[in-house]
Amino acid sequence: MQSRDEKLEHARSFGGVADVYETSRPGYPTDAVAWLVRADQRRVADVGAGTGKLTRALMAAARGAGGVAEREVLAIDPSAEMLDVLGASVPGVETLIGAGEQIPLPDESVDAVTFAQAWHWVEPAAASTEVGRVLQSGGTLGLIWNFRDERVDWVRELGVAMHADGDQYTDGMDEAPHVYAPFGDPERAKFEWKQPLDRAGVLDLVRSRSYFAVMDEAQQSQTLADVARLIDTHPQTAGRESIELPYVTLAFRYVRP
Repeated sequence: MQSRDEKLEHARSFGGVADVYETSRPGYPTDAVAWLVRADQRRVADVGAGTGKLTRALMAAARGAGGVAEREVLAIDPSAEMLDVLGASVPGVETLIGAGEQIPLPDESVDAVTFAQAWHWVEPAAASTEVGRVLQSGGTLGLIWNFRDERVDWVRELGVAMHADGDQYTDGMDEAPHVYAPFGDPERAKFEWKQPLDRAGVLDLVRSRSYFAVMDEAQQSQTLADVARLIDTHPQTAGRESIELPYVTLAFRYVRP
């Protein structure tokens, strides 16, 4: 298990790969986003927003579901570099520097708080208390993750080549994350889908990982060479212009009493 300092080092490393994160990381399935936050929830804090993958989906989901014409989404992240990319790709969204343990919002000021690929970076007891503070009564905490589906042979080999560190799905991974008072047990949902990528896109996906960003230059070069070799030789990927990378999206929804 990573120490808090190691988590912080990895979390801060995202700032240096903000552009490649935006271009290579997958978004979230429309039905998963609609499940995570109700269309009538008008004010949402997206914490750990990064480059805005979930932020823009939250805005689109409200309109697509026939809900509010305009949803206010507040994008919060500890990395100014990530928020700069978000601001360029999702114009008009208010961005704030903050984290799960320190959300820069008043008490009971939002209808929902979301963390996409981000709850594992927080100290869960402190973040649970802080989310409870900013949520209105009856508001929801939504946690969501995309995991590469390593039940598929070539994806499992990809995980080995890229030195995957807990960002892959295997059977038995549906256990709820650690969330504390004021929240109780969650509702949960699972969505399976595929992201189309070309060869360069798979390599960029590797570059976007926090554990890759903290490798030294020699380790990075070797990792990219190993992944390239896999793509070029595996029967399920070799010679293909478009590679479908299977994902499992896990989502958890908690209600503030």
